[in-house]
Amino acid sequence: MKAYINADDTRQIALDTKQKVIEIFKELKIEITNDINDADMIISIGGDGTFLKSARLSTGKPIVGINTGTLGYLTEISPINIKKAFTNILDGKYHIEDRIMLEGEVIKKNGDVIKIPESLNEIAISKNAFGVVRFDAIINGKLINSYTADGILVCTPTGSTAYNLSCGGPIVDPTANILTLTPIAPHTVLNRSVILSKDSTVEIKITELRENTSSYVVYDGISMEVFSGDVIRIKKSYKITKIIKLEERSFIDNIRENIN
Repeated sequence: MKAYINADDTRQIALDTKQKVIEIFKELKIEITNDINDADMIISIGGDGTFLKSARLSTGKPIVGINTGTLGYLTEISPINIKKAFTNILDGKYHIEDRIMLEGEVIKKNGDVIKIPESLNEIAISKNAFGVVRFDAIINGKLINSYTADGILVCTPTGSTAYNLSCGGPIVDPTANILTLTPIAPHTVLNRSVILSKDSTVEIKITELRENTSSYVVYDGISMEVFSGDVIRIKKSYKITKIIKLEERSFIDNIRENIN
C-alpha cells in the first residue's frame, strides 16, 4: 500500500505527528510516495482546514485524517491511535463514505470567466467589515429573492456543520445528496435557509456594493474578490471526496460529541 502525506500544519504537534506516522509506516510496510497519483490513499495531518486542502488535491483518492487541530470534525484519527488505525486499514476494517463537492465559476461583468476550485464544505459570497452587499439569488434560472445582507453561502451536507451552522443553517447528514442555500445576516423577511436538489444551479448576481464595501467569493477558506455586476455560478461537482471511516460513529454521535 502506498500513501501520500499532506501536512501543511507547521505547529510542533503536527511535525511530531508526521514523524510518528513515518516511523509507524516503516513498521507496517506502508510506502510513502511523493506522487499523489501513485498513492492508494491520502493522509491528512492537521485540522479540518488541512483536510479540506487534501480534498481538493485528492483526485478521487480516499482520504484519512489525523487530527492535530482543535475541533477535528473531519479528521477521525487521534495521534495516540495511529498504529491501531492503520493496522485496521491494512486488515480491511474500514469503510469509505462518498461526500459530494461543489464547483463554480465567477462570470465577470466583461464576460471573462474564472473557475472556482472544487470545494468540500461551501462556496460563500461574503464582505469586509463595512456596509452590506446587494445581490440577486437565482435558482435554475429563476429569481428566488433579492437580498441586502452580509453575504450568502451554498454548502454541501459535509459543510453544514461549518460556516453554515454559524449562520443559523440546518445540520444535514453528511452523506445526503442535497445543497443548502443560507443567507448571512440578511435584511429581509426571507432569512431562512433553502434546501435544494443536488442538481440545482445557483447564481448569485452582485447588484450593488456600498462605498468602502468589498465582496469576496470564499471557497473552503480561500478568498477571491468579486465586484458589482459579477455573477457567481455554483453547482454540484462531478468530483467526490472519499473519506476513510474507521469507527462506527453515526452522524448523531458526531453531533453530540463534536458540536455540543
